[in-house]
Amino acid sequence: MHRAIVSLLGTAALAGCVTSTPPTAVHQPMTARPAARNEMLPNNGAIYQASFARPLFEDRRARMVGDTLVINIVEKTQAAKKSNTGAERSQDIGVSVPTLFKVPGKSFQGLNLEASHDSKFSGKGESAANNTFTGTITCTVIEVLPNGNLLVSGEKLVAINQGEEFIRFSGVVNPANVSAANTVTSTQVADARIEYKANGFIDSAQVMGWLARFFLTFMPF
Repeated sequence: MHRAIVSLLGTAALAGCVTSTPPTAVHQPMTARPAARNEMLPNNGAIYQASFARPLFEDRRARMVGDTLVINIVEKTQAAKKSNTGAERSQDIGVSVPTLFKVPGKSFQGLNLEASHDSKFSGKGESAANNTFTGTITCTVIEVLPNGNLLVSGEKLVAINQGEEFIRFSGVVNPANVSAANTVTSTQVADARIEYKANGFIDSAQVMGWLARFFLTFMPF
């Protein structure tokens, strides 16, 4: 039994040392291959060639599965909230028993009773958030929706020394918003999902250990 526990702890320790790709919430898959072309037909000597997938004078904007699209990430959000609540209540009560003759309960006659109650409540709250994310990532069209919109998804992996950084993006793009340079701003993408994650020993050092998280789940303080 003792050996089994030691083996289990050793396996957990080794698993904690291995870095893995962080999970993602972007649309899957994050890339797609274009449809295979038919066998090249012989040149018929004309300007128009039926074997080509794109007309001669068509621009190079993304419009089919497998095409790439440059996303300019320009995200800036700012939010603030402030609340103030106050309540106050006061109450005084006075009771006196007069002196009466030939009335039972003489021990309570001439008794004076006073009571007072004060209640105050004050609450304040304030919250502020500022987030800025800028960058550029090239995504791949993974699906063309029935209305012509493009579902794009992509990932950029940057390995720096002992760590890896993942930049992921996905969303729905209206072809009308794509510029002549085949670019679109992230603010014009619907259902956008933007992620910036990293792994490595530096990021692992900033995460609470699994044993500490275990005890934190049921400790009342």
